[in-house]
Amino acid sequence: MKAIVCTKYGPADVLQLKEVDKPTPKDNELLIRIDGAAVNSTDPTFRLGKPLIGRLFTGLLKPKFPILGDVLAGEIEAIGKDVTRFKKGDQVYGTLAPNLGAHAEYTCMPEDGALTLKPTNMTYGEAAAIVDGALTALTFLRDTGKIQTGQNILIYGASGSVGTAAVQLAKFYGATVTGVCSTSNLEMIQSLGADNVIDYTKEDFTKTGQTYDIIFDTVAKSSFSKCKSALNQGGLYLTTFPSLGMMLQVLWTSMVGSKKAKFAAAGLRSSSKKVEDLLSLKEIIEAGKLTPAIDRSYPLSEVAEAHKYVEKGHKKGNVVISIGHK
Repeated sequence: MKAIVCTKYGPADVLQLKEVDKPTPKDNELLIRIDGAAVNSTDPTFRLGKPLIGRLFTGLLKPKFPILGDVLAGEIEAIGKDVTRFKKGDQVYGTLAPNLGAHAEYTCMPEDGALTLKPTNMTYGEAAAIVDGALTALTFLRDTGKIQTGQNILIYGASGSVGTAAVQLAKFYGATVTGVCSTSNLEMIQSLGADNVIDYTKEDFTKTGQTYDIIFDTVAKSSFSKCKSALNQGGLYLTTFPSLGMMLQVLWTSMVGSKKAKFAAAGLRSSSKKVEDLLSLKEIIEAGKLTPAIDRSYPLSEVAEAHKYVEKGHKKGNVVISIGHK
């Protein structure tokens, strides 16, 4: 089978399209023919091996997982003898995380992995694209933020994969949503349902006088101290990046004051929890309340180009990898 292989840390050109052995499922595993994957903002980080502390998880001297990519959608081609939850021919979507290996034509996953039947109203590419951002946004808004109907919520970085999902999920839960993004993305965020949009290149949302019940910083470009004045009493500041300063704020605000800073390790939840969330997202998607924002699509052979584009930091929503099979 064809796969994008990364045997050393470095720039995007270390990614090579190679012919590798097709995996064989163990007794408790599924063989998935991958039709759709994605390059998320974390993929270049895994390829670079930076920051260095991350190599404790990705491999000290070279990548632990030579095939990158964690989100996928495709069809089950074969099952191990002990598998009962799935059958051959099932169309599925999910994530390999914390493992990798989705930038390939095939992969194997355990039956109890973070996988379920894909939404019926999505292509494979769309289903793969929605996974990372939506799983993260759902965890932060529903579980950590305890989002409630009628709340006033601001999504900072509304045009990214997490942000575009967060805008739609916040609307689904009945909130009034303000999206913060750059000039070129305002129209897209409005089309996803945002009630208000703020162009951060022209206006500082913390100085408008408007206050919010939840401020969700999906790109870790702000801080609790900067946003505190824009929070209502009892308000929450959520961010996706656990910097030392942020974690100290989480600890301090857990003991003092009504305004809190919180973080959720969304990617480290158990596979069973992720399956529950994928099923919840499937219902929301099939109800027409959540769609992926797709910026670009690349064939498997051009994953290196996808990495280069994502590294620029200006992608709108998601970058899809379309895996053609002959």
